[in-house]
Amino acid sequence: MPDSKETSVRIDKWLWSVRVFKTRNQATEACKGGKVKIGGQHVKASREVKPGEIFTIQGGQITKTIQVITLLHNRVSAKLVPDYALDLTPAEEYEKLKVQKESFFFRRDRGLGRPTKKERRDIENFTTDF
Repeated sequence: MPDSKETSVRIDKWLWSVRVFKTRNQATEACKGGKVKIGGQHVKASREVKPGEIFTIQGGQITKTIQVITLLHNRVSAKLVPDYALDLTPAEEYEKLKVQKESFFFRRDRGLGRPTKKERRDIENFTTDF
């Protein structure tokens, strides 16, 4: 069981622990790059977080909003993440991501192999018309 008796934890460690980032280094780089904010202010990776704080993370095309519920030092399984973090991200943000993925994805039936040169050109013409 993760230890939650501490009063504060580094933000990069907490973000890694609740699986917002795959590695702690990615969490640190996001903080250094100004992608993590608390109250509109960029935060350093060494910033201590406390329960109840809300912060935003700019990741790719969407901005996630997460609230700290409980502190922890070790990475937890994906099933346990809701016990430690509350995702306050609006549904519209996830819709933007879904629409973008669908618009650049061309489905090809299984077993047809690679597209021919003509098929590839047709696919490129279809996707660049937008």
